[in-house]
Amino acid sequence: MRLRLIPKETSIDFFKKWRLWLGFSAFMIVLGFVSFMFQGLNFGIDFRGGTTIRTEATISVDTGTYRDALAPLDLGDISITEVFDPAFAEDQHVAMIRIQAQDGGEAISGEQITEIQSALNAVVPDIKFVSVESVGPKVSGELIQTAVLAVVLAIGAVLIYIWLRFEWQFAVGAVAALVHDVVLTIGVFSELQIKFDLAIIAALLTIVGYSLNDTVVVFDRVRENLRRYKQKPLAEVLNISINETLSRTLMTSVTTLLALIALFVLGGDVIRGFVFAMIWGVVVGTYSSVFVASTILLWSGVTRDWSKKNKPTGNQFADIDA
Repeated sequence: MRLRLIPKETSIDFFKKWRLWLGFSAFMIVLGFVSFMFQGLNFGIDFRGGTTIRTEATISVDTGTYRDALAPLDLGDISITEVFDPAFAEDQHVAMIRIQAQDGGEAISGEQITEIQSALNAVVPDIKFVSVESVGPKVSGELIQTAVLAVVLAIGAVLIYIWLRFEWQFAVGAVAALVHDVVLTIGVFSELQIKFDLAIIAALLTIVGYSLNDTVVVFDRVRENLRRYKQKPLAEVLNISINETLSRTLMTSVTTLLALIALFVLGGDVIRGFVFAMIWGVVVGTYSSVFVASTILLWSGVTRDWSKKNKPTGNQFADIDA
C-alpha cells in the first residue's frame, strides 16, 4: 500500500480566497519590515567585525567544552567550529574561534587574548594559538554590501531566465514569489533576533533556488495546459496545473523538511541558524509557489498564442469574484 500525502487527483480551487492569501502575505511583509526598521538584524561576527583565533591541540575538539571555558570571560558573541582537513595528522585537531569586536573596537586586546588562552589551557593543556586575525568594521561593511549584491543579482538572473524561457508575466510572478520569500526570511530573523551571518546569506541563495524550482515546475505545467485547454479561463487552467503538480510539490517539501528537522535537532549550534533559515524557506517557498506566483500570473494574464505575442486582455479575476 502506497503512502500518499494527498489523493492522486485533486480539484482544489486555489484562487477562491486569493485576497486572503495576498492579504496574509502583505501583512507578514509589513510586520517583517516594521521589525527590521525598529530592531534591525542581529548581525553575527561576519558583519560586525571581531577576532578570529586558530587553535591546535592533540586531543579532539569539543566545542561545548571550549564554549563553557570562555563563558566566564563575557566576550559576547563567540563562534567555535572544528576544522577538518585530510592533510592533518591523526593527533592534529584544529578549531576556529571567532569573537565579536569589543566595545566598538576592531579587535580584542592583548590582555584578553592572554585570558582566552589561559581559560582554554585549563581544559586543553597543550592547546596552541596558531594565528590571531582581526576583521574591522570596514571589512564587515564590505561583506554586507557584497551579500546584498549577491542576493539582488541572483533574483535578477532569475528574472531574465524566466523571461526568456516563458513570458514576462511568468517572470513577474516568479520574481514576486522570490522577493516574497527573501523578505519574509529576513523579517523572521529580525523579529526573533536570530544571529544573521554569512551562513544565512548562503541559506537565502539556496531558498531562492529551491523556490524557483517549485515555481518553474508549476509554470511548465501551466504552459502545457494553456496549449491543451485553449478555451478554458486562465484561472481554471492554473487550478488544473497546480492540482496536477501538488503531489510532487508537497512530497519534495516534506522529504526536504524531514532532513532539515533532523539537522536542526542533532546538528548543534554551529549550523542551527542556517538550518532554521532553510526550514522557514522551504515552507514559505512552497506557499509562494502555489499562492503568490500563480496569483500574480493570474492578475497579469498570459498570451495564449506565443507566435503572435498578443497582449492579455480582460479582468482575470472577474469570474472568480462573480
